[in-house]
Amino acid sequence: MGRFLATHTTSGITSGASLVNHLWEQQEATTETERGRDVRALVVEEEWTEILKRVKRDPSFTTKLRAAWDGTTLRNTTKEEAQEVRDPAMVLHSHITPSDWEKYVGQSDAAGGSYNRILPFLLGSVPMLDDDRVSLPKVDGSELADAYAWATVRPRVLTLSEAARPLWRIVRRYARVLGETLPEAQAVFIERTAEQTLRVAGCLAAAECSETITDEMLGAAFSLVRRSVQDAVRISKGADAPRAKRQPASLTDKVRARIELNGGRATSSQVLPYVGASAEEVKALPGIVVTVERSGKTGRPATVFTLRGDSSPHPQEPASHSRTPTPADPATARNRDSSHYTEAQPASAESEGNRATVVHLDAYRPTPKQAPGQAPEPVKRSEPLSTSNPFMALL
Repeated sequence: MGRFLATHTTSGITSGASLVNHLWEQQEATTETERGRDVRALVVEEEWTEILKRVKRDPSFTTKLRAAWDGTTLRNTTKEEAQEVRDPAMVLHSHITPSDWEKYVGQSDAAGGSYNRILPFLLGSVPMLDDDRVSLPKVDGSELADAYAWATVRPRVLTLSEAARPLWRIVRRYARVLGETLPEAQAVFIERTAEQTLRVAGCLAAAECSETITDEMLGAAFSLVRRSVQDAVRISKGADAPRAKRQPASLTDKVRARIELNGGRATSSQVLPYVGASAEEVKALPGIVVTVERSGKTGRPATVFTLRGDSSPHPQEPASHSRTPTPADPATARNRDSSHYTEAQPASAESEGNRATVVHLDAYRPTPKQAPGQAPEPVKRSEPLSTSNPFMALL
């Protein structure tokens, strides 16, 4: 096994041409050997994101990937010497984060079937073996080696047992119903659920040196593929949701943010360069109070911007701007987090009385009208999907 991995493992295939070229070179190198032509390959991509970034420039990559999975003949026709690989046997093992999967796995390629040939699995955290006394158990691969020799000594034909056929019908129905129930952006990843189950069951049968797939083997394979279906749905659950566009901040919001950043009082030099507006445009904004202050008799006057709801009076701001609100008139200065209001006291009050009073927003929320003696109307809920579709319970 170690020598096989050393001679048949590769990575960094970023185009359809390079995929065919790698298998062709391996085929040519083994044609004269005792075992004959060998087109087996294990492609391991630890960072599949980097590969997917590059293959976006080569649409033939996913086409060749599908052909390799189907076992059809691969050809390179762009080289001077035509390259042809019959019956390719390639395994792709890759790692990618769910966020990169959603970003780099193209919807057009997924709809074309490129990624329903892959079984995705979400991996949890792996505990560290930091105890020197703990070691991984030794695996005896002799029986698996014997099974491999049995499977390759001559062509084998695997068949379903009669006891496994009822479960096989359930597997096919499961795949069809889910494909029709899920959104299209998710269904394209699980269209080959039945075929994947049969392939896994075939591997289990070969591991037991059996040409018959029993119901137990098919059930074990179905459990594994169902787990992959569940993870595929979780990964692609937001694929068909429209992305919310971020609305640019208005000039009023920008000015308010600059004033609050400077403690509720900002000069024109602290506001205008950062909001991209003139002093006249800022002065015309609602809720912004403009005052002119002098630091001395000969000093240059400074323009100061504050918020109209500020409880402390300003030199040129009339005292009538501060008023006591009532629940029927909640026209008060609203805090930036919109979780409560600030009630301003009259300017003539003592400094102790000028402190802001927090009034919860719930006080201004209207109570829903309800007829006397009438019980509240129960919330209507739609029928759970698991009730109408029994296969959803398997997810």
